[in-house]
Amino acid sequence: MLNDMLYKEVQDGSVMLKVYYDNDAENPREWDNLSKMVCFHRRYSLGDKHNYRMFDYHSWEDLKKAIEKDNDVAVILPLYMYDHSGITISTTPFSCPWDSGQIGWVYITKEDIRKEYNIKRVTKKYIEKATKILLSEVKVYDDYLRGETYGFVLEKDGEEIDSCWGFYGSDFCTNGMKEQIEKEYQPLVDAL
Repeated sequence: MLNDMLYKEVQDGSVMLKVYYDNDAENPREWDNLSKMVCFHRRYSLGDKHNYRMFDYHSWEDLKKAIEKDNDVAVILPLYMYDHSGITISTTPFSCPWDSGQIGWVYITKEDIRKEYNIKRVTKKYIEKATKILLSEVKVYDDYLRGETYGFVLEKDGEEIDSCWGFYGSDFCTNGMKEQIEKEYQPLVDAL
């Protein structure tokens, strides 16, 4: 917490909830993700480690074909980045043609879906579930890249009674922060 800046605070009587930016948040691409990100950028190291080399391909479509040839891909989506006073990523293009563009692909293999759901046959239903997970993993990584990572300190009568870090995204009612706080203090999260 030493280098973390206060983001918001709310008080109810003798209880104070302080939310800080979490400057030491873990890169979510180091977690056990279902998706794999193949990214290229001349100034940033993004996505996951991979063996693809940018100069081996003439286009993003050539890279996509190589990924599909090398893996039994169930779902693959393009990754775009907007770079202007910070970076943000998405599976849909940004409107600015000067500061944005495609940086790679994000995909999930059929084998990974089989392992995740303990199934033999990958149906449309499981591909849809996997696609939701892929989009969620892109969102969490985007939160991380934009610095939208938080922690909280809960104080009563000026004394710390609880704290926790590593929440991704600024919707504190859905990013897990609210569930982490004791039920009697959860209305403070709603008041943020």
